[in-house]
Amino acid sequence: MTESNLITLNNYIEGKFQNSKCNHWIDNYSPATGDLIARIPCSSTEDIDDAVTAATNAFNGWSSLSIEERADWLIRIADGLESRKEEIAQLESLDTGKPISLARGVDAARSIANFRFFANHILDHEQQIFEMSDATNRVLYKPVGIAGLITPWNLPLYLLSWKVAPALLMGNTVVAKPSELTPLTANLLAEVMDEIGVPPGVFNIVHGNGIDAGAPLTSHPKVNLISFTGGTATGREVAKAASSGFKKLSLELGGKNATIIRHDADIISKMPEIVRASFMNQGQVCLCGSRILIHETIYDEFVESFVNTVTNMSVGDPSDEATDLGALISAAHRDKILSYIQIAKEEGGVILCGGGMPLNHPTQFKDGFWIAPTVIDGLKPDSICAMEEIFGPVVTLHPFSNDDEAVEIANMTDYGLAGSIWTADSDAGSELAERIDSGMVWVNCWLHRDLRVPFGGVKNSGVGREGGDWSIGFFSEAVNICVKHN
Repeated sequence: MTESNLITLNNYIEGKFQNSKCNHWIDNYSPATGDLIARIPCSSTEDIDDAVTAATNAFNGWSSLSIEERADWLIRIADGLESRKEEIAQLESLDTGKPISLARGVDAARSIANFRFFANHILDHEQQIFEMSDATNRVLYKPVGIAGLITPWNLPLYLLSWKVAPALLMGNTVVAKPSELTPLTANLLAEVMDEIGVPPGVFNIVHGNGIDAGAPLTSHPKVNLISFTGGTATGREVAKAASSGFKKLSLELGGKNATIIRHDADIISKMPEIVRASFMNQGQVCLCGSRILIHETIYDEFVESFVNTVTNMSVGDPSDEATDLGALISAAHRDKILSYIQIAKEEGGVILCGGGMPLNHPTQFKDGFWIAPTVIDGLKPDSICAMEEIFGPVVTLHPFSNDDEAVEIANMTDYGLAGSIWTADSDAGSELAERIDSGMVWVNCWLHRDLRVPFGGVKNSGVGREGGDWSIGFFSEAVNICVKHN
C-alpha cells in the first residue's frame, strides 16, 4: 500500500475524531501480505484521561434516558452497521487475514446481531419482585458508571459489539481500547456512532498498546467497570490494576479445549464440523478444540479421515470466496506457533500434516504470516504442546480407552473455557459434559450459540460470565428496594 492510500486513524473522544496527545504512531500490517496498511495513535494516559472525562460528562444525560430509549439507540446502531455490512467484512478480512466468507458470515453478521439481540432481550427481562408477608422487595438495575472495554484482535468488531451493546443499554458510558493489531472496524463503529448522532462522550475509542493505553484505562480511578477479553497473562495484569479500585471485572481469557470423540461417533457426517472446531479462523479462536481425544477403537480410522479432510482445506487468498483458512495475525505470533511445533518435534511428536508454510503458496503472499494447518500425533497428554495454549492452526491427537480417561485428560490443563463431545448417544454425551471442567461444552456441535446463555470460563480461562441476563447483571448494579406495607 502506498503512502497516498495508507489509512490513518484517530481516537474518537467526545464525539470528535482527534489525534493522540503524544503524537506517536503504531504501524498496522496486513497479515496476508505483510504490507503496511494503516497507522493508529499510540495513545497515552492523557488520552485516556480525556476519554474518561468525556464519558463522565455524558453519563448523567445518557443514564437518565429510559431503557427503551437506549434500546432504540442500539437498533439505530445496528441499522448503521447493517448499511455497511460488506465494508465491515472487507475491513475485517484485510485487518485480520481471515477468509472473506468467515468475515461476512461471522464477524459482520454477528456484530450487527449483537446490538439487535440486546435491544430486544431487555424487553423480555421481567422485573424481579419478591413479596413478603409485610413488605414488597423490588430489584432495580442501575448503571455502573464508566465502562472500560478492552477487546482482542481475533474477532475485533464481533467482541467489541458484544460488550458495547449491553454496556450502553444499561446506561453506562464507554471508553473502549481495541487491539492495536486490528483497529479498522472499531474505527468504523465510531463512524457509525458519529453518523447517527449518539451523544458526544457516550462512546469513546482510544487506540494504542496495552502498556500506554490499556493499563491507564484499567487503573483509572473514575472507571467503574472493566470487561476484558484476551490472553491469560494479560488478564492477570488487568485484574491487578482493577482490584485496587474494587471495579466490577469480567475476564474472558485463554483456553486449551478438548474435543472428545467417543467410540460411537459418526465420523463421516461429523468430520467437517470437527475440523471447523479445530481450525476456524486459523485456530485463533479461544473456543477452538486444539486437543482431540479419540477412543482407541476408532483411533486409526478417525486420524486418517481427519488428516485427509485437513489437507484438502484451501489455505490462501483471504479475498477468495473458496478459501477456508487465511493468514495469522502477525509475524511474532507466527514465530511463536512455529516454536511450539519445534517443541512438539523435540517431545517426540509426529507431524502428520502442515508444520510450516503452505505448499504452493502464491508469491503475492510470500511476506505474509502463514502456517499450514498442522496435526501432531504421538505426544503425551501432559506434554507442553498439549497443555499450553498455542492459539493457532495446531492440533494434537490423543487416544483414550474409556470416558473416565477422557475426562482425566480433558481436565488436566489449567484452562477451562470450552469443549465438545461427539457421540451417537446424546444422553451419555450430556452426562460426560457435566464432568468436564469448562464453562461451555457442546455435544454433537460446536460454537452453536444462543446469546441468552452464559459465556465464560473457569480456572485460568476467566472470571465472570457475559451473555443474556448475565450481561445485563454485569453491566448494572442490582439495587433492592424494600417497601413495608402500611
